Amino acid sequence: QVQVVESGGGLVQAGGSLRLSCAASGRTFNSLALGWFRQSPGKERECVAAIGSTTYYADSVKGRFTISRDNAKNTVYLQMNNLKPEDTTVYYCAARVGTFTYITARSYDYWGQGAQVTVSS
Repeated sequence: QVQVVESGGGLVQAGGSLRLSCAASGRTFNSLALGWFRQSPGKERECVAAIGSTTYYADSVKGRFTISRDNAKNTVYLQMNNLKPEDTTVYYCAARVGTFTYITARSYDYWGQGAQVTVSS
């Protein structure tokens, strides 16, 4: 089992920045592939960024969001800059054992509880 815990959500004005953190425990951290997803009501959960053998970014966040990992701290981060009101939703961290970069929700086995990000205009 892998436990995944997010932190760092909140309220920010448009153009501002937030950093989400996700601590994963229960398995050797560098054996994990990780992703950040978001889901708005009535929509499918979409991958905004993922990190494994490479990194992936959704077109909607490319150039604004950065995913990174610190294996010494067992933590993956999502730095979000130039936030827009349409980025408002709940963000989820996901983990699975693997070496590839996975970008579909069904590829992941472990999920955090979600972190609310609200961007005001």
